[in-house]
Amino acid sequence: MVYREAFKVMSRDKAVSFHDVTDKTKEIAAKSGIKNGIVVVYSHHTTCSVITQECAFDMSMTGLETLQQDLVEVFENVIPTCRKEGMYLHPGPKALKFAEEHDEDARGCHNTDAHLRSSIIGRNVTIVMVDGEMDLGEFGRIHFIDFDQTRARQRTVQVMIIGE
Repeated sequence: MVYREAFKVMSRDKAVSFHDVTDKTKEIAAKSGIKNGIVVVYSHHTTCSVITQECAFDMSMTGLETLQQDLVEVFENVIPTCRKEGMYLHPGPKALKFAEEHDEDARGCHNTDAHLRSSIIGRNVTIVMVDGEMDLGEFGRIHFIDFDQTRARQRTVQVMIIGE
């Protein structure tokens, strides 16, 4: 049996957004009626990722959990946020023209850092489901991350459950 559902989250403006989607995913898994199988949480957005991580309990001054802020800082050292034109080869003139033809502003195209970060982490996570429960461990949480800091926008979280 296969069950699929999607829901929306709203990203922050000019900041990496983390969304704890654990409870909503558990709700969808329960609704599916599937007892044993896998739960895949994924994003079709190429600047977003899905991870599992434990709850850090502590918050940073940015409003992110400390583990989330640490991830942002590590990426800032490895793949700096695009702050000026020409920092990265992307977007080139053809990409900018395409964006303009599709009502996208030039600033919104300068999100190369988000694309690179997402490509490293990946856009999905798979969780085993046993006896109707997702096996996340004692402290495991599912986080949908929007690395694109060019503007706030609505994102779609996809959930597919496969099993019996």
